[in-house]
Amino acid sequence: MSRIHPIQIGSRQTGSRQTGPTPTAESGEVLLEATDLARHFDVSKPWLNRVLERAEKLTLKAVDGVSFTIRRGETVALVGESGCGKSTVARLIVGLYGLTRGRLIFDGQDISDLAGRSGRQSAAIRQRFQMIFQDPYASLNPLWRVGTIIGEPLRFFRPEMSGIDRRRRVGELLEQVGMSPADALRYPHEFSGGQRQRISIARALANEPEFMVCDEPTSALDVSVQAQILNLMKDLQQQYGLTYLFISHDMAVVKHMADRIAVMYLGRIAEIAPADQLFATPHHPYSRMLLAAVPSLEGEGRERTMIEGEVPNPVHPPSGCAFHPRCPHANERCKAEVPLMIARDDGSEVACHAVEEGRIG
Repeated sequence: MSRIHPIQIGSRQTGSRQTGPTPTAESGEVLLEATDLARHFDVSKPWLNRVLERAEKLTLKAVDGVSFTIRRGETVALVGESGCGKSTVARLIVGLYGLTRGRLIFDGQDISDLAGRSGRQSAAIRQRFQMIFQDPYASLNPLWRVGTIIGEPLRFFRPEMSGIDRRRRVGELLEQVGMSPADALRYPHEFSGGQRQRISIARALANEPEFMVCDEPTSALDVSVQAQILNLMKDLQQQYGLTYLFISHDMAVVKHMADRIAVMYLGRIAEIAPADQLFATPHHPYSRMLLAAVPSLEGEGRERTMIEGEVPNPVHPPSGCAFHPRCPHANERCKAEVPLMIARDDGSEVACHAVEEGRIG
């Protein structure tokens, strides 16, 4: 679990172009609906080895039954320990992985088979959302100049655009993320980590997307640089009405960025709640453990409690509720029966037998 940092989110103008009224999360319009998403990977040894060694076939259930919705204009965060399936969910949404099962609806259009669509067939839907990756050192082609990197989406999605117009658009994008148009002539290795992530954001903005999947976009950066990038993302969201799926393991970042938070554990969602409510009154025992492990900055003298136990092997997950080996409230039902998501009166949804039965206050 990452340490909490005093990140200050300000309000700063990043550009002059306004695309119209900014959608709000409270408007209630669902932009993305994910239903029973699952992605299983075959991690078995080669067939001949299995025959000779009499080994069984092994399946890794990276994501196994994840459902949530994201409303237009809001930021939904996925949080959890490393290996819980957050990044896999991101790759399922943008079509980098195919679904083992489940359904994805984007603005009323079924995109469950997006990973299998090729080239121009998927261009119309793909240009409406983009992804910002975790590592700005690995996500940019080191052999291309910055102008080519940012202009590549324009060449693919807008082939009618002239070279002059494309270069002008690249310069505008660089200015929007706080850089200079002259930076288009330089290579990625000439920039710092924060500047490279700004370049990644500029590339993601090239086609004016509506929805952006942000896979731990600040985890590889220094704390002060994190604040700058988060400020930039908040400003861009307000300016262009962007919708974010924000993936992170840093609860400080999540608290400042998210409207709603989904807590993941071993391929499933344990709890979904508005951000303020989750930090004030978490229901699921795992959510409570995550927040108890975060040090306080308010000088409350609250004792920090480390998360006990280890994440089970996802190839051989526990029966029933996957969290029961680490849960202080587990009983025989928890060991035998997988809990279902249950909506609560306070607007949260929790998958926990102890919460359902009232064994947790």
